[in-house]
Amino acid sequence: MLKAVEDISTTKKRLKIEIPSEAIEEKIKLSLEKMRQQAKIPGFRPGKAPMNMIEKHFGKSAEAETIEKIIPEFYEKALKEADIVPVASPELDGGLNFQRHNPLSLAFTVEIRPRIQNLSYSELAVKDIPITVTDSDIEAALKRLQDGKATYEIAEKAAENGDLVTVDYEIKYDDQTSSAKDQVLQVGIGTLPKEISDSLIGKKAGETAEAEADFPENFHVKALAGKKTMVKNHIKAVKKKILPAIDDELAKDLGFENLDSLKAGVREEIEKAKKNEVQKIQKDEILEKLVNTHDFDLPESMLDRELSALVSEVRAAKKSDKDENALRNELRPEAVRTAKAEILLSVIGGKEGIIVTDDEMKEKILEISQRLSMTPETLMKIYIQRDGSLEGFRSSLHGQKVLDLLLSMAKTEKGEQS
Repeated sequence: MLKAVEDISTTKKRLKIEIPSEAIEEKIKLSLEKMRQQAKIPGFRPGKAPMNMIEKHFGKSAEAETIEKIIPEFYEKALKEADIVPVASPELDGGLNFQRHNPLSLAFTVEIRPRIQNLSYSELAVKDIPITVTDSDIEAALKRLQDGKATYEIAEKAAENGDLVTVDYEIKYDDQTSSAKDQVLQVGIGTLPKEISDSLIGKKAGETAEAEADFPENFHVKALAGKKTMVKNHIKAVKKKILPAIDDELAKDLGFENLDSLKAGVREEIEKAKKNEVQKIQKDEILEKLVNTHDFDLPESMLDRELSALVSEVRAAKKSDKDENALRNELRPEAVRTAKAEILLSVIGGKEGIIVTDDEMKEKILEISQRLSMTPETLMKIYIQRDGSLEGFRSSLHGQKVLDLLLSMAKTEKGEQS
């Protein structure tokens, strides 16, 4: 039970808890009884050994198992009684002094979600951005669909941008040479250095193209990443792109009745995409207003977590060569904004009774995994390896549900056309 709550700061409390000896003994007895049912004691059938013998053999194990389970149970009860929400794991003050048949007194230091004074979020104003789908939007989308259905055929001509060429290549770098046969490259498209693509333009089957090129640091072939190379491509075939006509036949190939129904479907998808983009802009606007109009202290561990994540992202993308302290100072305003937004959305979601169900989690994981062409199990493993659990994913979905609600409550003002 909760004995006292001490204020350390606006975002840090000390909880003093006492667990009654009766509650501890009850769980120890249950643990010992379970062990008696499973224990193999010479001379006794399972479950028939005297309890004093079981306690002699397994008493310490039962105590350890009980303490491991009962402390989190009473800690959670204390949090509810104190009406506080932790943002990090608690720290046990003064260690654990357990004596059988005595109450267990504990003190925890815990960082908490701050209380927000004068929280205001109903009827926030957002720009009303009209959505227009133009003929050029539809034409561009049709051309992308046309390009997706393109075929290639052998051509007795010089290679141009967009053509496929089949080559035998030889690459020299760092006093090494590697080669491969019958490799297919698309001229002017892909991750190859521009010098290599440019050297292929104007070449016909039977000719050789040579180029000196620096491969980027993030090139997918690690042996070539960041290397200065000399590349020789012997061209064996050139294939030109054949685009289908944008007509009823293309529409039928894409699952539509005719070209008009394809255009209608394209218009609908463009409208949907533009609507989603407008909603994203409006949600960002809502979040910015919430963050700017509410001032409160941030838990240290939460801010540090956000800062560390941002620094890791910048380092991984090689966007800065500043030292750790300089980079953290530069990124601090963004980390503050992110942490404030997370707290505000969590508080509003609690007030509005917004939850994320397991079914919603499964549905979203399935949707994302299909979009990324991977199994749901693989996607979940990625989240767990990154965050340690799926709670970060659940929190993200919760934030989106809160933003959906806030957008539905918002007032719209005249804005510019999308």
